[in-house]
Amino acid sequence: MSDQPTFVRGKFSPRGIEAMRRVFEAIFKLIARLEVHGIENLPAEGGFIVTVNHLSRFDPPLVFVLFPFPRRGVAFAADSYRSQPFFRWVLESVGVIWVTRGATSPTTLKAAVQAIREGYVLGIAPEGTRSRTGTLQEGKMGVAFLALSSGAPIIPLAITNTEKLGAALLRLRRITLTLTFGKPLTFTAPERGKREEKLLECTTEIMCRIAALLPPEYRGAYANHPRLKELLNGDLRDA
Repeated sequence: MSDQPTFVRGKFSPRGIEAMRRVFEAIFKLIARLEVHGIENLPAEGGFIVTVNHLSRFDPPLVFVLFPFPRRGVAFAADSYRSQPFFRWVLESVGVIWVTRGATSPTTLKAAVQAIREGYVLGIAPEGTRSRTGTLQEGKMGVAFLALSSGAPIIPLAITNTEKLGAALLRLRRITLTLTFGKPLTFTAPERGKREEKLLECTTEIMCRIAALLPPEYRGAYANHPRLKELLNGDLRDA
C-alpha cells in the first residue's frame, strides 16, 4: 500500500469529529468509570505530542474522548489497521498517520512534524506496540526525534486498567480507568555531534515521566531507573 497517503487528515468536519468523540465518550462512561487527572497540563492551543503507555486496543479511543471540539486529534496506527474496514474508517475520519511497525520512514516522520505544525495533537505510544505484560517496555527514539524536529511540547500520559477492560466486560463489571497527564516537556536542540546521545537522553526522560505517573506495578523496564527515582523524590525539572 505504498501508494496510499501517509498523513490522512480527518475526513469528518470538526463538528463530525466532535459527534464521534461524544459517541465514544458515552460508550466509555457506560462500560467503565473514568478518572482523569492533570487535564490542566494540556496546552490551550497549538500542536503538541501526547506520549502514552500502551496496554490495549481501548487506549486510542479513550485518549480521543479527552479532546473536545474544535481540537483535532491524530493517532499513530500500524499499517495492519488499513486492512480492517471499521478501524480504518474510524482512524481516517478523525485523522491518522499510517506507520509500518518497526520501520518508520523519513516520510512518516516528516508527515508527523507537519501535523504538529498544523496544530494537531499527535498521540504516540513510545513503546511502539501494546505491552503484553501490562508494564512499561523500553521506549523507541522516534518520539524524541519528533520533539526535537518540531519543537513541540510533550505531554506524558499514564493509563491504567485498560488491559483489564475486556475481561471486565465479559463479567458485566464496570471498572475504573485512570488517565493521568503530566507536566509539559520541551527539549533543547542537541550539540553538534551529540544527536544520538540527545535522542537517548530525551527518550529516557519521556519514559521515566510516564513511569512516575504510573503505580509501581506498571513501571516495568523503568522501575529501577535512577531518573525515575529522582522524579519520585520530587525532582520535576524539565529536561
